[in-house]
Amino acid sequence: MSDSLRYGIIGTGMMGCEHIRNILEIPNSVVTAIADPDEESRRFGAFACNASGEPPTVFDDYRELLQSDRVDAVVIASPNFTHIDVMRDVFDTDLHVLLEKPMCTTLEDCEEVRKASESHAGLVWIGLEYRYMPPITALLDELRAGAVGDLKMFSIREHRHPFLPKVGDWNRFSRNTGGTLVEKCCHFFDLMNLAIGREPLRVYASGGQAVNHLDESVQGETPDILDHAFVIVDYDNQTKATLDLCMFAESSRNEQEICAVGDAGKLECFVPNGSMVIGTRKMGDYREVEISKDPRVAHEGFHHGASYLEHLDFAEAIRNGTPPLVDVRAGLASVELGLAAHRSIEEGRPILMAELR
Repeated sequence: MSDSLRYGIIGTGMMGCEHIRNILEIPNSVVTAIADPDEESRRFGAFACNASGEPPTVFDDYRELLQSDRVDAVVIASPNFTHIDVMRDVFDTDLHVLLEKPMCTTLEDCEEVRKASESHAGLVWIGLEYRYMPPITALLDELRAGAVGDLKMFSIREHRHPFLPKVGDWNRFSRNTGGTLVEKCCHFFDLMNLAIGREPLRVYASGGQAVNHLDESVQGETPDILDHAFVIVDYDNQTKATLDLCMFAESSRNEQEICAVGDAGKLECFVPNGSMVIGTRKMGDYREVEISKDPRVAHEGFHHGASYLEHLDFAEAIRNGTPPLVDVRAGLASVELGLAAHRSIEEGRPILMAELR
């Protein structure tokens, strides 16, 4: 590898261009190639790269990028349903890879990626960047320091806007995304697993499509993606986790509110408000802490600097030859909970995680 880490971006839609903007702000990093089958997306990607003063090589077929000898690492930001095919081709190379969430749309494909990564020469990193949002990082740090004692309940509320438009409206159908609770919520299931640190046993979920996209038609089909859900996860140490998702709540003050309660206290954090509340079991004994922006962040982007911090760690792991901090096991586990939640909704019953394995 040369002194500069050379990146190729596969998929230059909104998130692919966001990765480009982050990478260009990282010292000794350059985007040397991009690939996307859509002409307009290729133009967006090339334009995003203009800030570097070094125009990338542009491909319409990602396989040509992989064989070009122009890159040391690739970022895969193509549609969810393409991840497995792209990763199969990546595994024929020695390239490092950051694979955007969700890892894949099915458990079988996730397992294939997990197994193949064991013998892959390059680093395989899964893009679950919500771990890196400063208020969430601060809450996780306080949890590890014992601020709430023995964690008993962990809850996440995301109230937000609907899914954004994508090329060809691919994200309007569960067959392409894995379903809302995989596509959007794998981030939150990852945070549950990270905070609790134990094995999930069962999932109960209720959800549906109440408001969004019902008046849309894509090639004669009405979109089928869920726009709201409640999910409960039981873990093997009796800790409970919950998700409250609503995607027709645009006026929410905070998009994410996360709460952790233990036998000794309570933590809450808020995004994008950027604050955390720390309390004990004593009535009224709590304090609010403003979470400062990480001074290393050179590009805040769509995720409040989280993607930039993720890229710093990804690049450091490549340069130092250290294992990924967000690995394929975390990626698989986050998808697994989303799939179990969808199955619970479809079948109207609790789903034991053992049924999926």
